Amino acid sequence: MKLITRFLLPICMVMSLCMPANSHAQGKVAVYGVAFYNLENLFDTINNNGNYDLEFSPAGSRQWDGRKYRAKLQNLARAIEAMKTETTPMGPAIIGVSEIENKSVLDDLVKEPAIRKSMLQVVHHDSPDRRGVDVGLLYNPRLFKVENVTNHTLKINREGFENFRTRDQMCVTGLLGGQRISIIVNHWPSRLGGQEQSSHLREAAAALSKHIADSVWAVDPNQAVLIMGDLNDDPQDKSCAKVLGALKDAKKVESHGFYNPWWKMIDKGIGTLAYKGAWNLFDQIIVGGTVLKENGAPSGLEYWKCKVNNFNFLRQDNSDQPLRTFSAGRWLNGYSDHFPTEIFLIKRVNQ
Repeated sequence: MKLITRFLLPICMVMSLCMPANSHAQGKVAVYGVAFYNLENLFDTINNNGNYDLEFSPAGSRQWDGRKYRAKLQNLARAIEAMKTETTPMGPAIIGVSEIENKSVLDDLVKEPAIRKSMLQVVHHDSPDRRGVDVGLLYNPRLFKVENVTNHTLKINREGFENFRTRDQMCVTGLLGGQRISIIVNHWPSRLGGQEQSSHLREAAAALSKHIADSVWAVDPNQAVLIMGDLNDDPQDKSCAKVLGALKDAKKVESHGFYNPWWKMIDKGIGTLAYKGAWNLFDQIIVGGTVLKENGAPSGLEYWKCKVNNFNFLRQDNSDQPLRTFSAGRWLNGYSDHFPTEIFLIKRVNQ
């Protein structure tokens, strides 16, 4: 017991210690969960955006009232609470989110009884998106300390897209276990109009994410970088595989390249949302090469594993598909049309 206490005392308030199955070095490690969750139209009941917001108001087609809004918050809080694991008993240190209307809905969410004790804090920025949805970030201040936030607007240099407006990309930099990390939170343009016809929009978004990451590495070549979000593309699509250059094989990734652990998962038929009976894996957390053990993990944080949090209660009855909030205009009192995803990072603790 004295030996264990010796290791735990400096960090017991902020870390969970364990020995992961794939750890090659002898010693203890601190484990941190980093998650992403598309909250599927988390709107309040107030119409602040004209016709774009009318749908999610008591007078709109969804009759979005206080009862439904509160039920939505309770459901999402339950999903977040369920992300606690044996190695991360405090839950994810960081949760990137998308499809949120404003900061107030996140403030309401973190006050829900199911997760209130986690004392999650909110990072938010109003994007120029026409629908009025943004990305955001929740974090546990006992595990992650925010140092800097920058927001980046996607501009499309193409005729007919001069007034294009979508979600800004949010880069949150801070200390995770004392190691500096930047998380770039995304919600790339949709496939409206067809996957191929709209691909150039997501390719431009991927180029912007890569530019942000390169800018981080230009300042600190060893810093940890993650790119997360609802990318509206799968790992093998051009935006991810070619423009961002996120590879399936970690051994082939350079320090300033990207590894996409979700590629092997979609190959196995595991996804985060279903369309016409087929799975997609849009909700990705892509890992920068400075976090890979194959490169010596110079950031001080090391990628361990990933998972789709497709808990049974998040699924439709008699189906593996997500139990969404509405279907065909009917309120289902569900969670989201996406499953949350999560990766686990480790920091080695010297003995």
